[in-house]
Amino acid sequence: MKICATVAEIRSIVAGYRQAGESVGLVTTMGALHDGHLTLMRAARADHDRVVATIFVNPTQFGEVADLAHYPSDDDRDISLLKAEGVDALFLPEVHVIYPPGDETIVETTELANKLHGKVRPGHFRGVATVVARLFNICQPDAAYFGEKDYQQLQVIRKMVRDLHFPLKIVGVPTVRETDGLAMSSRNARLTPKDRAAAVVLNQSLVRAQKAASDGATVEAIGDVIREHIKSEPRATLRAVDIVAAETLEPVSGSLTSKIAIMISAEFGSVLLIDQREISP
Repeated sequence: MKICATVAEIRSIVAGYRQAGESVGLVTTMGALHDGHLTLMRAARADHDRVVATIFVNPTQFGEVADLAHYPSDDDRDISLLKAEGVDALFLPEVHVIYPPGDETIVETTELANKLHGKVRPGHFRGVATVVARLFNICQPDAAYFGEKDYQQLQVIRKMVRDLHFPLKIVGVPTVRETDGLAMSSRNARLTPKDRAAAVVLNQSLVRAQKAASDGATVEAIGDVIREHIKSEPRATLRAVDIVAAETLEPVSGSLTSKIAIMISAEFGSVLLIDQREISP
């Protein structure tokens, strides 16, 4: 696996793939890799001749300095995992490579980024869109792979790609879960044992929401089911329950007539976790 620290290095590697007529799938990460990330690598490998990964802990998507400081990092472990997956190239830049001195350019989906989960974490999706746009421009893949757990993020990236005419395909990959149902996340490593046990309440609430929808519940009733179950867990502090149209993220109400997306967020101690589920009528 080629490990590149500069823009020139990774562009040269990708240019070599292009000259050989090979397609390129990209997976962007912030490291602290788990099986959810590796599932994205495998999906990219299934579709493309070459797989490129990035590891960059993006400072502009963190609302609090403490959250950034505590984000887990272990490059040696991550590199070993990527090599075992047969990833062809890794882009591992320093902050000044992605954000050169004097940098002042941002990318933002002005409406989509500032509602729903964007209200819980102001500026988060602006930081995501800005860094992902730069990584796309640097690595120039044919397709990029993202987990559906970060549902609003996935829609933000899709809209950005459409609006800015990036010549690549965005592929969403279903959420990978632990055996007890908790969605895999690098943040899970920061949970205390008691909070880790409590965090399963998120997926449990989505399972209950699915059952309620199957029984003919309205959108409002589905939301009540989720809120009541999460609030029954004393270690969980509910931040948001958003039930929206799956494609547009527009508000919905009443009986289910089309596919919806449920996005939930809750804090366990100082760790904010999110989860999601799509439900069809």
